[in-house]
Amino acid sequence: MKHPKNPAGALAPLLPEVESSEKQMKNGASISGAVFNISTTMIGAGIMSIPAAIKVLGIIPGFFSILIVAFFVEVTVEFMLRYTQSGQASTYAGLMGESFGKLGSIGVQICVILTNLGCLIIYLIIIGDVLCGNQSHETIHIGILQEWFGSHWWNSRAYALLFLVLFVMLPIVLLPRVDSLKYTSGISILLALVFVVICSAMAIYEMFEGKTQNLRLFPDFANQASVFDLFTTIPVVVTSLGFHVNVHPIRAELGKPSDMNSAVRISLIICIAIYFSIGFFGYLLFGDSIMADILVNFDRNSDTSIGKLLNDTVRLSYAVHLALVFPIMNFSLRANIDELLFPKKGVLAMDTRRFVSLTCVLLAITYIIAIAIPNIWYFFQFLGSTTIVFLSFIFPGFIILRDVHGISTTRDRVMAVLVIILAVVTSFIAICTNLYTSKNKK
Repeated sequence: MKHPKNPAGALAPLLPEVESSEKQMKNGASISGAVFNISTTMIGAGIMSIPAAIKVLGIIPGFFSILIVAFFVEVTVEFMLRYTQSGQASTYAGLMGESFGKLGSIGVQICVILTNLGCLIIYLIIIGDVLCGNQSHETIHIGILQEWFGSHWWNSRAYALLFLVLFVMLPIVLLPRVDSLKYTSGISILLALVFVVICSAMAIYEMFEGKTQNLRLFPDFANQASVFDLFTTIPVVVTSLGFHVNVHPIRAELGKPSDMNSAVRISLIICIAIYFSIGFFGYLLFGDSIMADILVNFDRNSDTSIGKLLNDTVRLSYAVHLALVFPIMNFSLRANIDELLFPKKGVLAMDTRRFVSLTCVLLAITYIIAIAIPNIWYFFQFLGSTTIVFLSFIFPGFIILRDVHGISTTRDRVMAVLVIILAVVTSFIAICTNLYTSKNKK
């Protein structure tokens, strides 16, 4: 995407204007704010799926897979930052547009829209399940609101989510700058840590009681896992560490854009530590009975009031965590839709009518789909994993191989080819395995 011109014919920036580099450094976002927003983008709902991935892979391969994916994430983000610095683009779609023209820009925008919209719908569905319960086949799961207050019209899924959307999410998503979300992102990370601490404490307590499960260091090929099943865990890890959609908005508001590399590395270290902890202690606590979403393991009746309180605390903190992740994912979704529909318009945040209208329409669509189709989880999980692979690995690799600025080295090109091959092969095998497994279950 090219920079729009002001009436005088000079190039105007896409994000909030700055008159000089000194003013940008003074008024720009801090590294800590960038770390909060990057970490929140990564953690999202991924924290709940990591223990199940560890169950399939085993402790050692599971930890190594997290490290390897984190390494490639850091590499591809560095690719994006380097080419952004060398070119004129200030968005991910614009970056692809410099290398592959309009088709490249539209490809990124479609992937971002499908991924982020799917994530936001899933977030609302999960929040609705936690607060209002759901029914899976013949099993009825009671929500926290029904558990505390009984069943009433006002704590049904439609009304509870409507209240949350109007009075919690709407005021936050109306904030025009991504840096303004650093406080909600910080709280979101804190809630994720609360979940990790509670899970760890429960696992340690069960260990002293002699009730913890046996841990497998490697996959159990004899009884459970096949070689192909291992590949199904890779999209889960990729989804849990992908944040490429928010690289440009966060970088653009930093006081020193060069600080983005440091913010990325710090965020990756934080997320790796969180995933290691929840993967190990979650698996230690529940063993092979762990579900694809560990939150389901906490949806159970406890024999003690303290156990019941801990279960409710975990579920409620996770629901609030997702509500606070929602705005950061909505930010890049809104920006890409605006860039796709109104490529010649000015800065979105400067056009109040367009900004508010687009925000409200997106929020309404997300709410309506989450209420109307509450079992859409698996479709978007499949779609999101596919598009996230493109956004995280394939598109950055293509940018390096295209090398429109002539700055890639031999090492960069080799790394790009390796990233693309690994992404395509693992995703293809994972998709085929999931389809085969789903067909056999019918």
